Amino acid sequence: MRKITYREALREGLSEEIERDENVVIIGEEVAQYNGAYKVTEGMWAKYGDKRIVDAPISEAGFIGMGVGASMLGIRPVMELMFFSFAYVAWDQMINNASAVRYMSGGKINCPIVVRGPANGGTNVGATHSHTPENAIANVPGLKVVCPATAYDAKGLIKSAIRDNDPVYFMENTLLYGESWEVPEEEYLVPIGKADVKREGTDLTIVAHGRCVIMALKAAELLQAEHDLSVEVVDLRSIRPLDEDTICESVRKTHRVLLVEENKPFCGVDAQISHLIQEKCFDDLDAPIKRLSAIDAPAIYSKPLEDFQIPNVDRIVKAALSVG
Repeated sequence: MRKITYREALREGLSEEIERDENVVIIGEEVAQYNGAYKVTEGMWAKYGDKRIVDAPISEAGFIGMGVGASMLGIRPVMELMFFSFAYVAWDQMINNASAVRYMSGGKINCPIVVRGPANGGTNVGATHSHTPENAIANVPGLKVVCPATAYDAKGLIKSAIRDNDPVYFMENTLLYGESWEVPEEEYLVPIGKADVKREGTDLTIVAHGRCVIMALKAAELLQAEHDLSVEVVDLRSIRPLDEDTICESVRKTHRVLLVEENKPFCGVDAQISHLIQEKCFDDLDAPIKRLSAIDAPAIYSKPLEDFQIPNVDRIVKAALSVG
């Protein structure tokens, strides 16, 4: 099977949906003639024209609001943020409008908008460009939150997100864009709300999402080779809806859990999962749940300091070995 990069997989998924449905449009900062800040939309403006690939001014509240309105009239807009940190600028449109349209219209009006772009830290671009807002967005009823870790999942999930009739917030990790995975050429979808066991194991479950999945898989290899520890890695893929069944099934199999995320620990995604496990699987645990998150401080420009702030393979290995 061929290998393509995470950004190429996204581009394929977007292109296939544009060709499949005339109502799909891409709107965002530098997505057209500049080919996208991270080149996800490279070549698409030249191929599909300026009615399907539309540049927007640096005004996130304005163009996200335009997308919300367009989606209520039958368009399926895919809105690209240059950084997901800028989602906070469009908070009112995302939280007060997009999330509530279906509820406030008594189910008569859908809001099939996708807001996508790079999220997370690790690129040394400072506090205002390195947020991990998946926990904050997932807290809002009516919104779906997706965080793919591989090129295969990125393509299958972006296609599902575009076809979904609810608002979907699609967070791509900046450091994954250039990484390659096997991706089939034929069409496929990955369902939103279904986690994936990326590696089978019997001694410990690591639950992660986004780039932390890739680090967890590398840590699992080291733990197997150096400590004869069999680690199962569960990739959430979707934060909301959350696949509770797959998480609990793995915990009941291994009886030990390590939760890993790049988010801050206070009210993080792992806090919700920790509550879920203690509520539904408490009697299956042989040791307390362990969490590994980013250090609770704004992101730092300095590369050595930011590398220290967010999880890495070594810290995951040490955390896994500390689970009782």
